Parts: sequence; C-alpha cells; structure tokens
Amino acid sequence: MGLQVEVAFALPERQRIVALEVPAGTTARQAVALAELEKHFPELSAAHFAEADLGIFGQLLRDPDTHRLRTGDRVEVYRPLEIDPKEARLRRAGR
Repeated sequence: MGLQVEVAFALPERQRIVALEVPAGTTARQAVALAELEKHFPELSAAHFAEADLGIFGQLLRDPDTHRLRTGDRVEVYRPLEIDPKEARLRRAGR
C-alpha cells in the first residue's frame, strides 16, 4: 500500500488539487511530476512545474528533490512573485 498525498497548484482564477497514491520514498518533486499538472493547466509547460518552488502546508521546502513525503502531505506548487514585496510596499507608500 502506498502513501496518500495531494499536489496543489492555483492560478488567480482557478486551482487544482490532485490526490495521489505514491510509493513510500517518493519525493515532493516526483509527486508533482506524477500529478501531471500541465494537463490541467495547458497554458503552462511541464518545465514550469518541474522547476517551481515547492512547499508542504505553507512551509517552503529547501530541497524538494530529496524531501520524502509522508501520508497526508499536501505538496504545494508555488508561482513566482509578480512583483517583489519590497517594491510593492514602496509603491503603496508613494501614493
């Protein structure tokens, strides 16, 4: 019996959570590949998901290529920031 995990990704207008059963020892990066998110978000390439930052329940993973999953983990695929948070604060302060 494998591990029950989820892989989540969201764009501003929609999200997808893919439930998977993966073998013990599966890494976060491997789970993202198994979720085949590019089929649900055809406007993004498989390379986008293969290179994205990953986290589990809001905690950024330092090395998703070696982080082994546990049952119940939700791997989150993060999008790059559209604007640097410091720049956004400076713009708001300038108004």
